[in-house]
Amino acid sequence: MFNMDSWLLALAAVVIFGTAGWIVSLARRDVSIVDSMWSIMFLIAAIVYVYFGDIGPRATLVMLLVAIWSVRLAGYITWRNWGEGEDYRYQNIRRNNAPNFALKSFYIVFGLQAVLAWFISLPLMAAISGTRPIGILDLLGVVVWIIGFVFESIGDLQLAQFKANPENKGKVLQSGLWSITRHPNYFGNFCIWWGFYLVALSAGGWWSIASPLLMTFLLLKVSGVAMLEKDIGERRPGYGEYIARTNAFFPGPQRNGEIQ
Repeated sequence: MFNMDSWLLALAAVVIFGTAGWIVSLARRDVSIVDSMWSIMFLIAAIVYVYFGDIGPRATLVMLLVAIWSVRLAGYITWRNWGEGEDYRYQNIRRNNAPNFALKSFYIVFGLQAVLAWFISLPLMAAISGTRPIGILDLLGVVVWIIGFVFESIGDLQLAQFKANPENKGKVLQSGLWSITRHPNYFGNFCIWWGFYLVALSAGGWWSIASPLLMTFLLLKVSGVAMLEKDIGERRPGYGEYIARTNAFFPGPQRNGEIQ
């Protein structure tokens, strides 16, 4: 069930959270902290939806899934970026929006991500506020969510282990999940949000389909695959060959046999 009051309050909550992050970024001169905040924005929105809804089995399930995903992702990104300075993507945004980037970053970075998180959280509201009994779509949604969580978390772990080896500097990770998709973490995120949508659909929230569609578009065409691969060939000399034999997004066998 769509609840305008809870949706608007969720917007206010994530914008306040984003504003706090923006203030911290001014002191640190590092807007990439927004990456650590991104998944927590969904948890904040979900808490608001629970406040307005009934704490039934589906709401409890969704809150558990959101909490597991958001805390793991925020913790991983914070650990990964600790002491590294501002990410090169945000350095480019900073240069392209000078002067007065400090002010502009409020709406270009923090405000934008807060609004996106708020809109994408629609299936969470639909699932948490729905009163229909648990059904097969809920089970299917949880299975899809688990597949996504495995791809995202294991993909992140494999990449972290690869980068921890100094001998791999400048090389391309082409083993494990990274041998069947160039972006297992993004594919995992894709599955997680379609999983949430299936649970929402079971609760009657068919109208929240704009959320996973938008997330898919962002992952494929905007802030995910497209942004990362725009210039990665310049930073990773072997990436062109990797592209030639490995699927960009959906997992599948390599096209030219074993990795050289």
